[in-house]
Amino acid sequence: MTDAVRAAGLRKTYGTGASAVVALDDVSLTLARGTVAALLGPSGAGKSTLIKALGFVSPADTGEVFFEDRLVVRDGVPLADLALLRRRHLGFVFQKANLTSFLNARENVQIACEFGGKGQGRARARELLGYLEVANREGSYPEMLSGGEQQRVAIARALANDPSLILADEPTAALDSVRSRIVMELFRKVAHERGAAVLVVTHDHRALEVFDVLYEMEDGKIRPYQRPRSAAATPAPSP
Repeated sequence: MTDAVRAAGLRKTYGTGASAVVALDDVSLTLARGTVAALLGPSGAGKSTLIKALGFVSPADTGEVFFEDRLVVRDGVPLADLALLRRRHLGFVFQKANLTSFLNARENVQIACEFGGKGQGRARARELLGYLEVANREGSYPEMLSGGEQQRVAIARALANDPSLILADEPTAALDSVRSRIVMELFRKVAHERGAAVLVVTHDHRALEVFDVLYEMEDGKIRPYQRPRSAAATPAPSP
């Protein structure tokens, strides 16, 4: 498997002096295509900061980020067009689906297809909704969809540009346990069948066996998470 993204020695500090908070403390990790990984840890551990750094939204102060073996950020300085990378090669899913209220499900995905430079947006949107098993809801507006259906549409939208990397920040926080597991299994399906690297930030420990690798963060540091003995596991590689 090839690497979608690799980070080395990321450090990010908010504030200065005595009030400074180290959000990322020498963080290194690699996310391979075709792999679904979970990132666990308490609030304030640095998980969202890491997602922003890996997603080229807010680079770390120091350290390097490689995207598909190409160095694209070094010590907070972009060495490539990061907006273009995000638009063409990354997908994002958030705690709330954040669908556009005045567009139906198909249109929400179609506009992302067109923005990502993919042709035949209407047909591709329908294909992705079918892949996520919500094709029957393509004409429904967000307020007509359940929370789980909204997240399925959001995942379809994240797949619009055929991304190498999908970053999901607490995507099941608003869902019950049954719908939460379904969404987690969808991320595994996307990684294994479509070859994307998927990183899911989550507090939910009830579906850890869904993931190929697990990491946890605390006080800005990252380490492999020790999976419970009852769950079949492939240990996370050391960062």
